[in-house]
Amino acid sequence: MTHVLIMDNEFLAVEEKIVSVLKTVYDPEIPVNVYDLGLIYKVERSSEGVVNIEMTLTAPNCPMADFIVEDVKMKVAAVEGVSSVEINLVFEPAWTREMMSEEAQLELGLL
Repeated sequence: MTHVLIMDNEFLAVEEKIVSVLKTVYDPEIPVNVYDLGLIYKVERSSEGVVNIEMTLTAPNCPMADFIVEDVKMKVAAVEGVSSVEINLVFEPAWTREMMSEEAQLELGLL
């Protein structure tokens, strides 16, 4: 039982690190990180350390798409306990301002 608890704690610690690094990725055109913007829809990590991220962009034709996706991939791949990163860029559901955290909305003067 203790072994499972330790593994769960380690798993959660890696998850927290992933969220922390996602909060360091910015769309160069918006002064808010991709996590608080609500662009990260799902983060799943296998027991082998493979991380699958489902994310979107503020617009399908975002000129910074390649930069943002590569930044997410590189930073998450650098987290200890992550063996590889797969990113699935999706546009359903479409991103809206309501997906932003309250903090992000305040930062952008939307509240």
